[in-house]
Amino acid sequence: MHKKNNLVDRDNIVIANSTKVRYNPMVIQSGSGSTLTDDQGRDYLDFGGNWALANLGYDNVKVKAAIQKQLENTSYAGIVSSINEPALQLAEKLVQLMPGDFNKKAWFGLSGSDAAEAAQRMVLAATGKSRILSFIGGMHGTNDSGMGLSGLPGEGGFRYGPHVIKAPFPDQYRSPFPGDEINVAERCISFIEDYLFKTICTPNDIAAIFVETVQSDSGDVVPPKNFLPLLRQLCDKYDILLVIDDIKIGLGRTGRMFSYEHYNVEADLILLGKSLGGGLPLSAVVGRAEVLDSGFAGFTTSGNATCCVAGYETLNEIERLNLVEYSSIAGNYLRDKLESSLMHYEIVGDIRGIGLIQGIDLVKDKASRLPNREAASNIVYRCWELGLLLYYVGNAGNVLEITPPLILTTKEIDKGVSILEQAFKDYTEGNIDQGKAAGFPGWFV
Repeated sequence: MHKKNNLVDRDNIVIANSTKVRYNPMVIQSGSGSTLTDDQGRDYLDFGGNWALANLGYDNVKVKAAIQKQLENTSYAGIVSSINEPALQLAEKLVQLMPGDFNKKAWFGLSGSDAAEAAQRMVLAATGKSRILSFIGGMHGTNDSGMGLSGLPGEGGFRYGPHVIKAPFPDQYRSPFPGDEINVAERCISFIEDYLFKTICTPNDIAAIFVETVQSDSGDVVPPKNFLPLLRQLCDKYDILLVIDDIKIGLGRTGRMFSYEHYNVEADLILLGKSLGGGLPLSAVVGRAEVLDSGFAGFTTSGNATCCVAGYETLNEIERLNLVEYSSIAGNYLRDKLESSLMHYEIVGDIRGIGLIQGIDLVKDKASRLPNREAASNIVYRCWELGLLLYYVGNAGNVLEITPPLILTTKEIDKGVSILEQAFKDYTEGNIDQGKAAGFPGWFV
């Protein structure tokens, strides 16, 4: 095989395109704090957190030490046909953290997609019902069942999930009911109860409703504050389980340990992943014991000790470093900086988020609100050239998403927003070579 020294060229030759969601030719060689370094020794401030995975940054000493110690004990220990203490410690910790006065257990996998699939199996088995409801714009995984549960145009989820029905999500900036943005949460709930339940599927057939508190991948869509309470009431009325997908925004990112705590509601199950493993592959479903005891959703590497010890120390570090409270404070600071620096641009339609997940909705112009994917693609690429990493998301690929490590300092926020502002200036003044970004189409191909 022809070999090349350049890592980008080698990647193009041997790594399958089917696994790539690329926005630039970034090569990660090392990382420290909120900074990543490429193979040429150049540093980049990370505003993307590798899709919100790196809550603790890239070199947390306590997490690394815990992983090393476990590997000295054994290269592998799982939970399918044996018991290991790290898995027990992590399960006990998660059960204790989850709000709700009911018996709880934890299930472990390796990715958010695993967790969403396992949760579907378990709620169907526990209830004996045949259907699940989720929301248009939701993102619940990249395996077949996760794509069927999701509602993103880039995933092709229409090919999967015949047991799933979908409802509109209350987007306050782009209403699912065009021309009418009043009482959008109530209208979405009414759509479910007064239309779907009467025409598509009776509520007696619905085992669970899966929902993200913030629909991140479809554009960092934050629903009205009354949406989660109304959804909880609907679930209680019809004996439906409420499953909160906190895979991307849980564990402190929004300023609460679990995102739905902002709304004083209880979940029956929580899905966790990404940041849970402190950089290692780990996911979890936490919730009602009678549901998690139903069916079978195990595999050989479930609850492996190395990933579980990383997860346990990650939770301890979030608490020790006060990152839940800090995310709220830093998030408000970030939001203020973004609004004061960028909102005056005609291509910025909306800036929204909770805590340290913020989205910048790029438009053709403020009046039309038409999505501007071209601007998003070029600004993200230009930011990489200037030393800042972030991604764009959204149903139309037009929303800049900011999900940095939760340890991001205010000084780093200032630096990152300054780079963003320069990238916006370069784009609006026509000083970006738009051809450079063309080879990196991101999620929406």
